Amino acid sequence: MLRTLFLLGLVVMMWSCVNQPKSETSKPTEQSKPSAFKIDYAKGFEVQVFEGYKLLTITEAWPNADKTFTYLLQESEDINISSLGYDYKIKVPIKSLVVTSTTHIPALEALGVLDLLVGFPNTDYISSDQARSLIDQGEIKNVGQDQNLNTELLLSLQPDVLVSFAVKGQNKSVESIKKANIPVLYNADWVESHPLGKAEWIKFFGLLFGKNDKAQQIFNTIKTEYEKAKTLASESQTKPTVISGALWKDQWYLPGGNSWQAQLIADAHAEYLYAETDSSGSLSLSLESVLNDSQNAEYWIAPAQFTSYQQMSDQQKHYEKFKAFENKNIYTFAKAKGQTGGVLYYELAPQRPDWVLKDLIQIFHPELLTDYEPKFFKPLD
Repeated sequence: MLRTLFLLGLVVMMWSCVNQPKSETSKPTEQSKPSAFKIDYAKGFEVQVFEGYKLLTITEAWPNADKTFTYLLQESEDINISSLGYDYKIKVPIKSLVVTSTTHIPALEALGVLDLLVGFPNTDYISSDQARSLIDQGEIKNVGQDQNLNTELLLSLQPDVLVSFAVKGQNKSVESIKKANIPVLYNADWVESHPLGKAEWIKFFGLLFGKNDKAQQIFNTIKTEYEKAKTLASESQTKPTVISGALWKDQWYLPGGNSWQAQLIADAHAEYLYAETDSSGSLSLSLESVLNDSQNAEYWIAPAQFTSYQQMSDQQKHYEKFKAFENKNIYTFAKAKGQTGGVLYYELAPQRPDWVLKDLIQIFHPELLTDYEPKFFKPLD
């Protein structure tokens, strides 16, 4: 789950963005009232729509964030914005960008703007065929590593924006970029706890590229497919028990009960054995605890990066004590990889939770999706 973290980012170049620091009390003072902007599931951003501009506010840039970030998206020159408070002003639609998370690639591709991506850190992580073609052509440059971005190269690329992230408000690369007078925007899709909340961040990019209607249409399709799959799963007469995760350095890491993975299992009409825990991130438990609580779970999904039963057995003999291991009911997303070894699930699953849900339904209730071809989850070898 945390692998997605070093895939997130957003920055705005000096000539197309103007920074006007906001005070604690500064608020929009325009006469007009904002019109509605539809957000169904996402909790991390809000949008106010005015004549000639929009205000995009990131309300939770990282878990339990104690501050918000407001970006003024200017669509028209003929507006009075001198009295508005914001972190950065961005003239939209933007013409180029750099992002630092593979979770952003599918949204750009779906919106038809992937050719405007000019940079990405460690491009080997990207699995998209279209993006890989652009990388091979030299259109998408490798801009270093997530925590050590090449600021000089970023400046030479002259992007309008760079999408970034911050864990507990800290990101060394972002601080370096700010010192170089490059404005920073945060995309916090990774903080969302509902699968459709993650997918809804395509609207974030729709706002930047002036493709609001297309972003809404794409999200509506995903939402409809997800809800149809959820309804189908609820028709099953069975509700199997499920565990997830695996050991890492004597600790078993698995999704918390309020996480998007736990929600997917619930919507697939299965019983996640840690659904009652409060965490929206990862739990860290001992092997003894998991063995005591989950030894008889019928299914085991996402066992870290394992792709075979032999690998698991070689790593830890205690895995063999689990019913799911004994009955060969373990499924992994680690087998679906891109050309350069990037795991497709990390890149595409947050954007297409409807596909993840259908994968899980076929695993837990195979009689409901007899002709479905899984996109991510495959049985272990």
